[in-house]
Amino acid sequence: MRLTNYTDYSLRVLIYLATKPKNELSNIKEIAEVYNISKNHLMKVTYELGKMKVIETIRGRNGGIRLAHSPEDINIGEIVRKTEEDFHIVECFDSNHNQCILSPVCSLKHVLNSALQAYLAVLDQYTLADLVKNQHSILEYFLNQK
Repeated sequence: MRLTNYTDYSLRVLIYLATKPKNELSNIKEIAEVYNISKNHLMKVTYELGKMKVIETIRGRNGGIRLAHSPEDINIGEIVRKTEEDFHIVECFDSNHNQCILSPVCSLKHVLNSALQAYLAVLDQYTLADLVKNQHSILEYFLNQK
């Protein structure tokens, strides 16, 4: 299973925001600079995270973004499910575009589906707080990137 850049960037934004003091605002420019990734990509990511109500977006001159919930309440499995386009890891997972002639008798799809469910079950065991337990190391790294 491979995550899209969109999901990767979503998780990175959340990690960044989780290292900030509660209610401190950050902005897309600073996050883009720290991670050396496209500001335009991050604009799309933060817009969607805002629509998902995972982050708060504050408009205006002194605006910015921040977590809408405590890191303990943000589940990684849920974020991955909401940010990934699809989980059709093989053709037969998508009934609308399945051309595989083995589908009616194939056991591989069941094995892969079990693997996918196990993958998601592991992600469900973690929150954003788990990803920033080493917050001091992360902050130190961020400071060295500027």
